[in-house]
Amino acid sequence: MNTSRLEAFSDGVFAIAITLLVLEIKVPPPDTVLGAELLQLWPSYLAYVVSFLVIGAIWINHHAMFHHIVRVDGTLLLLNVLHLMLIAFLPFPTAVLAEAFHRGTDEPIAAAFYSSILTVIGIFVNAMWRYAAHEYRLIDPHLAAKKVRKLRRQFLFGPIAYAIATVVALVLPWLAVLLFILLNLFYLWPRWGYRSTPSPIDDSTTSSDTPAESLRDRSEGD
Repeated sequence: MNTSRLEAFSDGVFAIAITLLVLEIKVPPPDTVLGAELLQLWPSYLAYVVSFLVIGAIWINHHAMFHHIVRVDGTLLLLNVLHLMLIAFLPFPTAVLAEAFHRGTDEPIAAAFYSSILTVIGIFVNAMWRYAAHEYRLIDPHLAAKKVRKLRRQFLFGPIAYAIATVVALVLPWLAVLLFILLNLFYLWPRWGYRSTPSPIDDSTTSSDTPAESLRDRSEGD
């Protein structure tokens, strides 16, 4: 199967999840000082911004990954569904994080819970790419082996960084939140180098590194 239906379904889940984030921000009750109440909602604003950046970065990189994945099978569909299950779940740890900072208690647990969800999301991203790229199972056959290895390393950075942030959150939750923001600003920056019209051979390599001549490299990379 081609990837069009998978991408359309995924885009819908991303859109719904990113929209639901705003529901955590509650309108102040009418019998309060509006200005002061709006200012006191800053933890909700912060959690909203962080999760909006997170989902936006994941969506951009999901799109970039499926520029190279040209067909899907049942296993990849299942991995993508599990990945989307966690994306759809993300508004809940966002609300937990905001509420903990509102109360001023349990911030380490809330931040670690939030970060652990992002870690698992990153694991599923890696599982999808490694499954699709193994022996060029589902990816573009013209994609250079060097590019495949480079993308694998880039995807692996995410769950490792979030796992570290989870440990940091248990001690310094504010630092963990800062790491969330910095990591996703990093992932939001365009870096994949894909074109609207794919070239037959990735220009980051020489002709000696094309798939037809790099079976040994692929086996070593996997």
